[in-house]
Amino acid sequence: MASHIPALPLPDVPRTDSVFSVLSGFHSLDSNVPGLSKVILNKLNMKDYGEYRATVEGKAKAISFRNYKEMFKKMEETFEFCTSCNTLPANLCEGRTLKRCVKCLNVYYCTKECQRKDWPQHKKVCKKLRLVAIDRLVEWMMFTGDLPFPTEKWSKSAAEVKNWDDWLPMQGDLTPRLDAILSGTNMEKLWQNASRPRPDDSDLHQSLWRIQSEFLSRVLSVGMAVQQFGLDPYAKPLTIHIAGVSHNETMGARLTDYDELNNMFPGHQGIEIVMVGPEVVDGPIVRPPLRAFGPRRSVYISAFKGLYHQFWEDMIEKEEAAKPDLVVGFHPGFHASPGLIEGWLPTLLLLRDLNVPTCFTLYSDKELERSLQILLELEVRIEDSGPNPFASHKPEQVQSTPNKTPVHCSSHYIRFQGLLPQEDLEESRVDN
Repeated sequence: MASHIPALPLPDVPRTDSVFSVLSGFHSLDSNVPGLSKVILNKLNMKDYGEYRATVEGKAKAISFRNYKEMFKKMEETFEFCTSCNTLPANLCEGRTLKRCVKCLNVYYCTKECQRKDWPQHKKVCKKLRLVAIDRLVEWMMFTGDLPFPTEKWSKSAAEVKNWDDWLPMQGDLTPRLDAILSGTNMEKLWQNASRPRPDDSDLHQSLWRIQSEFLSRVLSVGMAVQQFGLDPYAKPLTIHIAGVSHNETMGARLTDYDELNNMFPGHQGIEIVMVGPEVVDGPIVRPPLRAFGPRRSVYISAFKGLYHQFWEDMIEKEEAAKPDLVVGFHPGFHASPGLIEGWLPTLLLLRDLNVPTCFTLYSDKELERSLQILLELEVRIEDSGPNPFASHKPEQVQSTPNKTPVHCSSHYIRFQGLLPQEDLEESRVDN
């Protein structure tokens, strides 16, 4: 094994089976996109995200973990490298081990010299990385079924709920729901087997909420886009496609994941969510999309494994699936590399030329700026962009560069639809 974290090669030409798997998920180490990387899967001796899901759910028979302690240890080992010089444990001299920062319990060093050298950078994010380290373990509750916890019916209309400050008061006191999870057998099992002491209840309460907020952030961002584009779920059933879906959205997906839309739009005519992406992980949502919507007041989730423009050709053009009223993409990442924009290009042009209302969420203002530039170069009409009022509260660490300031899922958004008006096109060409 090399003494530094290996760089992953960029394919010369994007392929159906690699443009997202390699460049979005597996290539996250080098493109600064948070996510489960190929290095992690290799360390766990897993071939894909489906196997990872089966393991954390306790369903994988072929995985050689003898117990939960070994599983959590292996998962933590994927973060073990010297933050200063990238040295891996296998390349240390005999008898030496990496030492973990005692404050955040999240980053490692091979020598005290490396730790001293790195401290000016690490001290800026040490407190936040402590939260990342807790969340990384508590997130297992998403696979045990303890999270997400149940939500209450809305006492306000969707138009009145503009941000988390409007949503939270409708839920009442969350403490009993959080305490039930803290006192459960799965939480006890987690900290009996994790490689660190159990945090206090206050820290765990906050961690559970952060993870819940990430789950709900996707649903509420979809509902926000429905309202901003002026779509009326009470007038007719809505079909919403989630494009570029990865393991992040589907590894633990359940048929009830978008039921918060029932609280947001009570009595709606029916909402179909179709999750499309080459990294869709097998599970209950992997079933055919609807040709025509059925029951009212319910959300139907389906999934298609493949690139979005292929889904359009194979399913929509053949009338095997309904055309979308709205397309949403969570962290498309096409700003990260030439390979990714090539992979996304057919989809972006399709959405533009067919005038499909589209909303993308992004990790940061820098990603927002670069994504806007790319869309404007494609002569896409931007409707709106900015900070997302339903951004996740859970900090995300870039695995290969821990001292990079953590970001938050869906912290920003872009809404666009169709082609730039002719006068704007001409002005854009002059500027370019």
